[in-house]
Amino acid sequence: MESIQNIKQKFGIIGYDYALHRALEKTVQVAPTDISVLVLGESGVGKEFIPKIIHQFSSRKHNSYIAVNCGAIPEGTIDSELFGHEKGSFTGATSMRKGYFEGANGGTIFLDEVGELPLTTQVRLLRILESGEFIKVGSSKIQKTNIRIVAATNLNMIESIQRGKFREDLYYRLNTVQINVPPLRFRKNDIKFLFKKFSNDFSEKYHMPPVILTEESLKYLENYSWPGNIRQLKNLTEQISVVETKREISIEKLKEYIPENIPSISFSHNETFFQGFSRERDLLYKILFDIKKNFNDLKNITFQLIKNHPNPRFIKDNQQIMEKVFGKMIHNSDNSIFQLEDSSKPSSEEDFDYEEVEEDSSKNELSSFSLQKKEIEFIQKTLKKNNGKRRKTAKELGISERTLYRKIKQYGL
Repeated sequence: MESIQNIKQKFGIIGYDYALHRALEKTVQVAPTDISVLVLGESGVGKEFIPKIIHQFSSRKHNSYIAVNCGAIPEGTIDSELFGHEKGSFTGATSMRKGYFEGANGGTIFLDEVGELPLTTQVRLLRILESGEFIKVGSSKIQKTNIRIVAATNLNMIESIQRGKFREDLYYRLNTVQINVPPLRFRKNDIKFLFKKFSNDFSEKYHMPPVILTEESLKYLENYSWPGNIRQLKNLTEQISVVETKREISIEKLKEYIPENIPSISFSHNETFFQGFSRERDLLYKILFDIKKNFNDLKNITFQLIKNHPNPRFIKDNQQIMEKVFGKMIHNSDNSIFQLEDSSKPSSEEDFDYEEVEEDSSKNELSSFSLQKKEIEFIQKTLKKNNGKRRKTAKELGISERTLYRKIKQYGL
């Protein structure tokens, strides 16, 4: 079996991270087989290397290799692109056309952004995976193809299935073997090697000395969250190489090129195998907000039950327990019966008599929404930087345009 070091040299892969090496080992192991592979990873992490390695170390290496970006092909023409069409099958079909699955017969086809496929196309793809059969657009003749499919996506596929955007049976057909490519923020020790490689490449390309980083600058890059991953780092290095006259880049100069830093969340190596690969935090936010809402609802119901209890001494007898749940209690004017602050009232109507209660509440609220506020600020700054151009903004953020549109709508940006 080819060594990982040789593979990295052959395909120009830089890095020594354990999760990256594990992904490459898994790739080499499955390459000689014909099973389908699903590559998961955020946008810009370098998923495109995996299918190339698989093809190169398979028995199909002397046949065609075709890479298709499913998200870049309009929905109305994608069936024709993938499966071909007959002459006259639709307006503009002036001649018969072979699709990618027919043209790459005997080889490998890489379906990038497979999560963007329309549902009707997903049905056709499932048939190819199950029987190797397909039908051209406008034809009734069944054709066969001998193809190996490697797919990739940066979407949360389980969430797409739950929303009815992706077929569950197709997901399990594609996901015979799953390979996770780690994001750059989990590969902090690789950043200096990647920057040096890109700097030398652009030095040779533009005939100028390579740029270097101060220790402070390197630390800043290592602590940056890198939403655009390796693609963003490469673009940054090229921009600095061309624009800056000084070849040593200070941290002050570096901050002019990348958005305000958002600290990345650090994970242990055991957690970097990305169980479910939580690239998007939308689901986590929803769960947290739902928990908070359910707790408040339960609190209000309990308050009403206690308030209407027939025994006036009930609250006093259980004061210690209820204070743990509801906070401090308010005495009646006669000091004989205790009342709870009514949390069911709107915040504008509440009469907080205890400063510590108000302070704790504010701190909890700030803590709960701090990540969301940072995300909103980051999106706003990136939109402003790109003059409101959503496609360019989504690319820099390392998310799909659909995700950006959803967040703009969600946050009212």
